[in-house]
Amino acid sequence: MSEYRTHTCGELRAADAGKTVTLAGWMENVREVGSNFAFVVLRDFYATTQIVVENADMMKVFKGINKESTISVTGAVRLRESKNPKLPTGEIEVVPTDVKVLGRCRYNELPFEINRSREADETFRLKYRYLDLRNPAVKNNIILRCQVVAALRQAMTEHGFLEITTPILTASSPEGARDYLVPARKHPGKFYALPQAPQQFKQLLMTSGFDRYFQIAPCFRDEDARGDRSPGEFYQLDMEMAFADQDDVFAVLEDVLPPIFAKYGTYDVASDAPFRRIAYNDAMENYGSDKPDLRIDLTVKDITAMSQDLGFEPFAGAVVKAVPVSNCHLTRKQIDKLCADVEVQAGKKPYWVRVDENGALAGGVAKFYAPKEAELKAALGLENNTLVLIAAGKKEEAQKTAGVALKMAGAQVPGHMDEKRYEFCWIVDFPMYEIGEESGELEFCHNPFSMPSGGLEVLLKAERGEIDPLEITADQYDLVCNGVELSSGAVRNHDPEIMIKAFEMVRLGEADVKAKFPAMYNAFCYGAPPHAGIAPGVDRMVMLLAGESSIREIIPFPMNKNAQDVMMGAPSVVEQKQLDELHIALVKDEE
Repeated sequence: MSEYRTHTCGELRAADAGKTVTLAGWMENVREVGSNFAFVVLRDFYATTQIVVENADMMKVFKGINKESTISVTGAVRLRESKNPKLPTGEIEVVPTDVKVLGRCRYNELPFEINRSREADETFRLKYRYLDLRNPAVKNNIILRCQVVAALRQAMTEHGFLEITTPILTASSPEGARDYLVPARKHPGKFYALPQAPQQFKQLLMTSGFDRYFQIAPCFRDEDARGDRSPGEFYQLDMEMAFADQDDVFAVLEDVLPPIFAKYGTYDVASDAPFRRIAYNDAMENYGSDKPDLRIDLTVKDITAMSQDLGFEPFAGAVVKAVPVSNCHLTRKQIDKLCADVEVQAGKKPYWVRVDENGALAGGVAKFYAPKEAELKAALGLENNTLVLIAAGKKEEAQKTAGVALKMAGAQVPGHMDEKRYEFCWIVDFPMYEIGEESGELEFCHNPFSMPSGGLEVLLKAERGEIDPLEITADQYDLVCNGVELSSGAVRNHDPEIMIKAFEMVRLGEADVKAKFPAMYNAFCYGAPPHAGIAPGVDRMVMLLAGESSIREIIPFPMNKNAQDVMMGAPSVVEQKQLDELHIALVKDEE
C-alpha cells in the first residue's frame, strides 16, 4: 500500500466487493445522469475503474475538477448492476467517500480527446506527446517495445552474447549517411561525431578477443524521414560473432526472432528456420525488389524478347517485365487507379493488358500484343480473368516499376496475399561494387567492410581484367520480413591486405584506408579472427509487430518528418556565449 493508492485501476474484481479502497489516476470522463448522479471514469497505467457519484456534495467536488486532472479516490467497492465484460474491472464500481486532487489540469479544453488522439493532426500529437501517450492504444505500443527489447536481450544472453556498450562520442567516419557532429570545446576546430552505427567498435571487440557481442545500440544519422525510418536516431539489435561465417549469423537470428514475432506480433505465425535464401539478382528478377514480400504469391516475368517489333514505341529497345495477376476482377477504373498509384511510388507508370472472361486479350496495350497472343499466354501461363501489369525501360527502371506493381496488386487483388503472418527471407550475394550515379565510376555498392566472395584472388582477377569488377559479389546479406528490410549484415573483411585491395578498386590506397579507419586497420594488423555480424532495426521490428505503418507510432518521443522535436523545441538557437566557448561563428545565408 502506498500513500496514494491501495490498488491500481486494473486490479479490483468481484471478490473485492465490500472493501474500502483508494485509487489514483487521471479523471478521464464524467457522465452526469441526474443532478446528483454521475459516472466517473478513473484511468491509470493499468486500466480504468468506474466511480459512481450518488450525492450532491460529491457531485460538487467532481464538477470542480477538469478532465485529465490526477486525483485520488477513496471509497467502497460494490458489484455493478450492469456489468461490462469488455473491461477487466467491469464487474465492480467504487462509491467515493473522499476525493483529493493530486495534480490539477488547469485547462478546460484539451488539444485533442485522449482516447481519440490518433485521429488528431500529427503535429499536435507530437507537440503534446505526453498527452498522446495517455491514450491506451499509443501507450500499448510503447509497452510492446519494452517487452520486445527485454525478450531480445534475454534471447541474446541465452545464446552466449555479452551486452557491451560502445562510445557515443567518436570520430567522423564515411559510412553512407551524414554524421551528426559535436564540437569539441577543448579542441577548437575539431569535432566528435555521433555514431551512425557501432560498426568499427564491434569489429574491434572481435579483435580484442570477445567472442560474441550485442547491444541495443543507438544510432545517429542525419537523413530524411520515411514511414519506416526515423530521422535523427534509431535503435538496432547490434551483434557480432568471432570465428563465424554467414551460416552462423543466420542460425542465431533464425532461432531468436521467430518466437518473439509469434509471441508479440499482431499475427502469431512466423517463418520457421531455415529462412528462405534468395540471391540479390534473383530477387530483382523475380520480385523486382531486394525487399520481397513473400506473403504475396505473384512473381515478375521477363517478356523483353516478345515485346520488340510490336509497333509500340515505349517497348522498343527497352527491358520489359510483366506481373501476371490471376483471378483478377478489377474494373477499368480500378486498374487505372492501381497504375496511377504505382507511378507515384515507382516514378514510371505501368502498362497493362488482361485476358477477359472469354479468354480474349482486352484493354490497355492488347492491340499491340494481338499478333503474339498465343506466345504471351504460353509464356506467362495466362488464364481467363488475368490482369498483366507491364513495366518497360532501362533494366533497373523496369525492375523497380514491376516490383512496386507486384506489391500493390498483391495487396489489392483478393487471394494473392497471405497477410496474417510474418514471412522472413535472406537476400544474399549482393554486388560488391556498382557504378556511381553521380561519379560514373566504380564505387562500393553497400558496406565497404564486407569480405568479397572469393577473397583476395577474385580482386586480383578483376585487377588483371580477367573478370568484370561488377561481377564480384560480397559475403553480405539482408534480413527481410514482409517486404521490410530489417537489417544488413556481412562477413567482415578482417585481412588488411584484402581490405587495401578492395579499396584500391575504388581509387583509394593504403594511405586512405589508414587515414579513414586507423584503429581498425591497425588492430587487424595484430591478428584478427574471421568475424561476421548483423544489426536488425528494433524500431522496424516493433513497427511490424504492432501492425503500424509509421515508425513514429512505436517511438516514445519521435521527431517529425523534418527532424524537429516540436515538443521540446529542438533544434534550437543557443546563446552567443555557448558558441564562443566552442569557437563557432554562425554565417548567415545571403538572401
